[in-house]
Amino acid sequence: MRRLLTNPASLLGAALVAAMVLLALIAPTVWESTASRIDPSQINQGASPAHLLGTDALGRDLLARTLVATRLTLGLAFLATLIGTASGIILGALPALLPRRAGRVVVAAVDILVAFPALLLAMFTAVVTGLGARGAVLGIGVALAPTFARLTHTLTASLAGADYIAAARMLQVPRHRILTRHILPNIAEPLILNTAQAMGSALLGLSAMSFLGMGVQAPSYDWGRLLNEAFGHVYVTPTVVIAPATAVALAGLGFMLLGDSFAKAAAGASDRVGTPVTPVVTPAEEAPVADAVLDVRDLTVAFPGGVTPVRQVSLTVCEKEIVGLVGESGSGKSMTAAAIGQIVPYPGLVGSARMRLCGTDLDALTDAQRRKLLGASLAMVFQDPTSSLNPALRVGGQLAEVATLHDGATRTEARVRAVERLARVHIKEPAQVVRQYPHELSGGMRQRAVIAMGMMGTPRLIIADEPTTALDVTVQREVVKVLREVVDDTRAGALFISHDIAVVSELCDRIAVMYAGRIVEELPADALHTAQHPYTQALIGSLPDMDTDRSRPLATIPGRQPAPGAVTEGCAFADRCALATDRCASARPELRATADTHAVACWEAS
Repeated sequence: MRRLLTNPASLLGAALVAAMVLLALIAPTVWESTASRIDPSQINQGASPAHLLGTDALGRDLLARTLVATRLTLGLAFLATLIGTASGIILGALPALLPRRAGRVVVAAVDILVAFPALLLAMFTAVVTGLGARGAVLGIGVALAPTFARLTHTLTASLAGADYIAAARMLQVPRHRILTRHILPNIAEPLILNTAQAMGSALLGLSAMSFLGMGVQAPSYDWGRLLNEAFGHVYVTPTVVIAPATAVALAGLGFMLLGDSFAKAAAGASDRVGTPVTPVVTPAEEAPVADAVLDVRDLTVAFPGGVTPVRQVSLTVCEKEIVGLVGESGSGKSMTAAAIGQIVPYPGLVGSARMRLCGTDLDALTDAQRRKLLGASLAMVFQDPTSSLNPALRVGGQLAEVATLHDGATRTEARVRAVERLARVHIKEPAQVVRQYPHELSGGMRQRAVIAMGMMGTPRLIIADEPTTALDVTVQREVVKVLREVVDDTRAGALFISHDIAVVSELCDRIAVMYAGRIVEELPADALHTAQHPYTQALIGSLPDMDTDRSRPLATIPGRQPAPGAVTEGCAFADRCALATDRCASARPELRATADTHAVACWEAS
């Protein structure tokens, strides 16, 4: 609603529609006698003080008749929209109810109707059902139905693979109940939003039908009928068409603007309400770490509406070091990686006390300098290699593009380098793989190809965001081995993000545990058994091993992590912690060192 109220186009559309509805309510009562008064002395007159926009063939005032016709015009348009919307939704939903073969017949029929010109379809229906208001309404309703049927079918098909639909089918819920309870409520919004535009289309269509003599018949009249009656005199007294033509244009414009504004507001509904505010962070006082490829202090990511998924995160990654960032889904791990890589989606804003990559302060660079440094020194490996690789391009071309853009290599040099990088990550027959498309590779090969893509330059920092999540255990081990070899060979540092603490403990040198946007513990990987924070201990305890008593249930962490916008001033883990005290609920513990290589944020940690 706030977006609509601040948009001039939506305000104009709403004002026009409100004015038309008001006229429809009061005009027949106020101006009916003037509109129906016959005056033989004023037949087909132009504009005059007595008749501001002229008169018709019986001397009746055209302005008054136009105002009175508002009720019938809008009423017929509403009925046509209702018919088109209801019949279209039913038609579009039929394929989900009928057997597959019958559903295909319905879809084919809808496709044919969509391809047929809407006005011709309306005219054909009006001729078949009979000329007049009823035929015109049915005709326009039939013309609107295919568009709603196509939209309904498309939206229904998009939900067909949803897990809750599959669960309902597994439970043998009847098809009609799946449609009415699980599908239609979830696609109602776009259907409702399209109704405003359909109302405008119906109004214009009905006016066109009446103008052509196929709609409202005398003695009744709508705006189209008034245009039809006045058109014969337009060359003698042009003002006779001004009132009905202006009414059609303004009403159609109002509904179209309002419908377009609804659609745009819905498309931007994922944006949080409010204005983005850059996080205020005090500059770091301590000196930067000398040999660090990444040195971040108090990194904060904020979205409008008080949503802060990353809160004062400090990380250091040195050469040949792999730092693991572990935590539950939603703890802020991926958003931390996006902030380091400068790819936080709008309207999120990033602030930090210090952000240094390869000894260079990123905040002190221009946009062009920052892009150049990040392109050459940072490699990012994402969780899903399928989304990282363009399915329409060969693997070799996508790898070569990195070298040609950032290093200025020729196509031949880039191709040779691509083959060499694929071989480095243990892909067999790399010369053949560069000629293949991503879908021809297995999941593990695609992930290694993405790692090879990151190695096409000379990265000093590798950020791997859950690169083993979608892979089986055997392939996970291969990817982890490749990443370790790459770090050792290139002397790069790596930030490895995962929710699997077992994989992190095997691969990484240090581990940072993240919860509700903050680092709650940092310690060496080989000292994981000495973890002091209750959350870290719970993560370790929930990991079964060969000594786990299989007769007992697996250990779990009760409750759930707070949402980024619901984090309180105290310890975010207090509600789930068995050791929590009143102090934990009221005051947030800072990350403090308990040993040279160990830091923890907990009031109860020793």
